[in-house]
Amino acid sequence: MSLIPKKGTVYVVDDDEAVRDSLQWLLEGKDYRVRCYDSAESFISRYDPREVACLIADIRMGGMTGLELQDRLIERKSPLPIVFITGHGDVPMAVNTMKKGAMDFIQKPFKEEELLGLVERMLDQARDAFAEYQSAASRDALLSKLTGREAQVLERIVAGRLNKQIADDLGISIKTVEAHRANIMEKLNANTVADLLKIALGQNAPKA
Repeated sequence: MSLIPKKGTVYVVDDDEAVRDSLQWLLEGKDYRVRCYDSAESFISRYDPREVACLIADIRMGGMTGLELQDRLIERKSPLPIVFITGHGDVPMAVNTMKKGAMDFIQKPFKEEELLGLVERMLDQARDAFAEYQSAASRDALLSKLTGREAQVLERIVAGRLNKQIADDLGISIKTVEAHRANIMEKLNANTVADLLKIALGQNAPKA
């Protein structure tokens, strides 16, 4: 078993060593796991999207800027929540990062309690995103058990087609449709059509 603190991982990306050290000291003191990087390039080469984590990054850095790092993560469809550290003159730039999905920005010198509150909010969001990722992976694993024909039948069940209509659509007998339905229910561990819809549609399933 991993000994990673349950609170999650905080990535700190800043080319100022003093800022990295102070953030690491503050966050580790609150039981967060902290990983520091002196450049966006070194972070992006080591980032693992499967980890429940959040990112604190400086906007202005030598080499790749915080803005460019955010763009790179967006290209990768990364769900990583981000907070940017800004100097006073960077506020308009920071507002732009929020339009692209950053969670917030904090100005130097920042208040410790404000930063800690943001980190907790980001990690809550990261846990939700990770749970969704795991749920989707579990759903995909179940659906991969279906044969091609069973997948066709399931698609039509989800569309609200009746057994007779499905039989007509696929040119098979109603009994064969019923057999496929029974197999689908068993393979997907579903007891009702509502269960089937939840598995097949995931987050898009109608709420009870």
